[in-house]
Amino acid sequence: MNHRAIARQVYELADSDDPLAPRVKEALEVIDQALDAHGQEAVSLSFNGGKDCTVILHLFAGALARRVPSGQTMKPIPAIYIPVPSSFPAVEKFIEEAARNYNLDLFRCFAPSDVDNFVTPPTQNCRPPDIMEKPRALAKAKGAPDMREALEVYQRKFPHITAILIGTRRSDPHGGSVSHRTMCDPGWPQYERINPVINWSYAEVWTFLLQLKVPYCPLYDQGYTSLGSTFNTFPNPALLIEPTSLHRPDPPLSASSIISPATALTTVMSTTHEHPQPPKKELLSPTAVLSSYISATHTLAPGVNGHHAQHEPSSPNVWRMSGVPEPRYRPAYELVDENLERSGRGLPSMLEQDP
Repeated sequence: MNHRAIARQVYELADSDDPLAPRVKEALEVIDQALDAHGQEAVSLSFNGGKDCTVILHLFAGALARRVPSGQTMKPIPAIYIPVPSSFPAVEKFIEEAARNYNLDLFRCFAPSDVDNFVTPPTQNCRPPDIMEKPRALAKAKGAPDMREALEVYQRKFPHITAILIGTRRSDPHGGSVSHRTMCDPGWPQYERINPVINWSYAEVWTFLLQLKVPYCPLYDQGYTSLGSTFNTFPNPALLIEPTSLHRPDPPLSASSIISPATALTTVMSTTHEHPQPPKKELLSPTAVLSSYISATHTLAPGVNGHHAQHEPSSPNVWRMSGVPEPRYRPAYELVDENLERSGRGLPSMLEQDP
């Protein structure tokens, strides 16, 4: 990456008449204020490969490059990466590429704690998912304790760092209670948390990434809209493409126009089950269809040290063997209703036992 070119790009956008300009200008001002208050050597970036922190990475690189005198070389950008339990290989690869492209001095900070034992979800008595339901965790992955321990490690190793840029937005959990600059809670390592994009919308994040052609994690092109652990992250059902529409263009989806997985399941059933004739032995049952649907999207496999299970995308051969059409998803930037951004996080009710 040419950091000076990035600086020209983002600051020119901030001073333009572009609809995104006010948000970019606000974010750059927050970053510049943090750099002035703490010093360039004391400000780091929390980078986990997600879309929000990717926006901040691009802005941060531009803000730092603008401060480098002509003829001098820009120093590596301080950054911390705290991996989630069982992260996606695609996320790990993207983080490595971003670290090289932006010249990050990236510290991978692993906390001592591990995740709770994973319990294989039931596949019987399944109900179709409802994307408007509150997501449910697929496995209990310790979050806050690990984050706190990791930051303690980071503080001991880099005591000169006093502020960390974070990609929190208002729509995120607990995002409504923070401001652009907020100190960590009591009992946590005392960093000032800098939130440059706190007021950005989901659409503005994607407008920035696409308009400026900023590289982002490829999972977003596969229907994922919010990334976390493989234990609890799935393609967003709001972006599921109806099997019959794979060969014709469709408008972007919203809460009022999306095709729910239940509808998609009905369509799949109509193409794989004869009606009204009695069911044949070789035909798939509704439970089998749902089981194939989930197992082909996320296949259970041995996890860390053989103690846990994780989910990885499976081979298309699963779909050919089951006779169920492989699910297709629109890219994350086509999601219209940002209230559905986290619909792919957690375990949908289709994998819950009926009472």
